[in-house]
Amino acid sequence: MCHHCVIENVKSNMLSRRNFFKGGLAAAAAATAVSAAPRPLLAQAAPRKAEDLTHELHEAFPTFFGDQQLFIEQKFSFAKDTFNLNEWRINEHTGTHIDAPLHFSADGKSVAELPVEDLFLPLVVVDISAKAAEDPDAQVTPDDVKAWTDANGDIPEGACVAMHSGWGAHVATEKFRNLGDDGKTMHFPGFHVETARMLMELPSVKAIAVDTLSLDFGKSPDFAVHNSWLPSGRYGIEGVANLDRLPASGATIVVGAPKIRGATGGPGRIFALV
Repeated sequence: MCHHCVIENVKSNMLSRRNFFKGGLAAAAAATAVSAAPRPLLAQAAPRKAEDLTHELHEAFPTFFGDQQLFIEQKFSFAKDTFNLNEWRINEHTGTHIDAPLHFSADGKSVAELPVEDLFLPLVVVDISAKAAEDPDAQVTPDDVKAWTDANGDIPEGACVAMHSGWGAHVATEKFRNLGDDGKTMHFPGFHVETARMLMELPSVKAIAVDTLSLDFGKSPDFAVHNSWLPSGRYGIEGVANLDRLPASGATIVVGAPKIRGATGGPGRIFALV
């Protein structure tokens, strides 16, 4: 089936489900006199646990350009001053972090301007770890998304679609950046630009996430995914941890985005309710 057909099918099903929920929620609101949300707040009504999706950040954490991006200087110590206090110097795009629309647009939303309702989303986990183990340049394709919908049903309204490539297991090694023989080109998985464009045709998809250093695959010459996805007003999350601990569907991702005025992104504490 062509990916256009998949999109139309998903749209049709989403509209049917939206009408169903609209009627049910309206009845509940009348009974309780409480305004109902346009979509369920949690992917599961009663999550059993939380999974941390954030790598611990430290000064030697691997970075896209290879240079150190976090510097910590102690200003006060408990032994001398009876309290501890550090000063940080940090690049916005370090560790597990958010890419705001402003990162790749002239006037997109900063990380502080992301609506809070867009930081609490049903999580779709697309597992490409098997093909990434064979090919570090693997990408999430429209066929991978179709395989997910065939197995799990529609992409939920307001979703974050995450790539699980297994790359988080390499975060403490040189393979996380995975430089080629030329010493310059990185090789790690990411989203294919056609997949980004496909998901952009579903207005309710709010974010995409990866367990690598970039939304684009490592050897991308032009940041095609960044240049397509972020200017559309959506955001991305890079360097996500522990996606292997989550189901393909049914989890809710909570994105602790820093509220820093004018920031193009920033490290966050990301977790999932399962």
